[in-house]
Amino acid sequence: RADGGTESLPPPPPIANYITTHARPLSGSPARSRPPTPALSGGGGAPLLPGALPSTPLSRRQAAERAAGLYARDAGSRPYRSRMRAVSDTFRRVEGTGPEAMRQAMADYVRALHQAYLDAVATLPPAERARLPLITAGRVTVAAVGVRMLHVIGTVETLPAPRGPEVEIADSLDDLAWTLRFFDPVVVPALGLIDESQGPDYDEVRRALGIRTVVYHLAVPPGGTLTAHHALHAGTGLAHAHAAAARDFDALRAHAPGRESLVDEMQGASVAGLPRAQVALAMAIAPGLPGMSIDPPTDPEDVRRGLIHHLRGER
Repeated sequence: RADGGTESLPPPPPIANYITTHARPLSGSPARSRPPTPALSGGGGAPLLPGALPSTPLSRRQAAERAAGLYARDAGSRPYRSRMRAVSDTFRRVEGTGPEAMRQAMADYVRALHQAYLDAVATLPPAERARLPLITAGRVTVAAVGVRMLHVIGTVETLPAPRGPEVEIADSLDDLAWTLRFFDPVVVPALGLIDESQGPDYDEVRRALGIRTVVYHLAVPPGGTLTAHHALHAGTGLAHAHAAAARDFDALRAHAPGRESLVDEMQGASVAGLPRAQVALAMAIAPGLPGMSIDPPTDPEDVRRGLIHHLRGER
């Protein structure tokens, strides 16, 4: 549940049936009216991207705690709940439609997510925009994975061609192209062993698919829906997080002359989703850096911000 509690649910059906039973297409009934969405802002309360979501006095953590309904994780920041208010709608069954229509609903959601991302970063300087993970990738694979929650994973890795009951849908926007794949415990039995009663298990889901490099990873809980509204806020929030991480690494290079190669490796570890490697590289960049932990690893965003603060204090 969005409030952190747990509830007993039956095992998830195969992904085709899962999407048929629990989602509705973007062209379906509009979502109910919701309170305004709290924006997550950067330092000083300014939006991370010009012309994007309005600023708010809430801190990142406060805003994340107040938002609910769509969890997200990307390579450069802590797990955060989407930049939207709670959506109390349960997954809806769409009468009179089959698995093909529901797979298309998922495809429409991913397309809307990518469109929101591209729109959010359009105002950035060209070179800065080109350094963002989703823009740099050019082509990504998007995996829709049915466990207890519905995971949406964007990766630069190329998966083997579909076989048996597997399905893929290809699409593109501007210079970004992607292939959408669908997985569930029938296709990947290891997914059936993942316990998500306490919340989304990002690491285990990716491990079951063998995915190591992640551009983004969203998890839609049983209280969420696949709507254009969700996709808009998820895509915009993802762009904010990527832009903030890119600026952090640019700042680290500026404040760590002669150690740029270590910063480059740290950014590579961020893209690969290796939090412990990021901590180790931060400590190599600044020996004696306080507040760092390898196990459990310090959150990557806290590592970057702590390292920037430490390096600025050295100068």
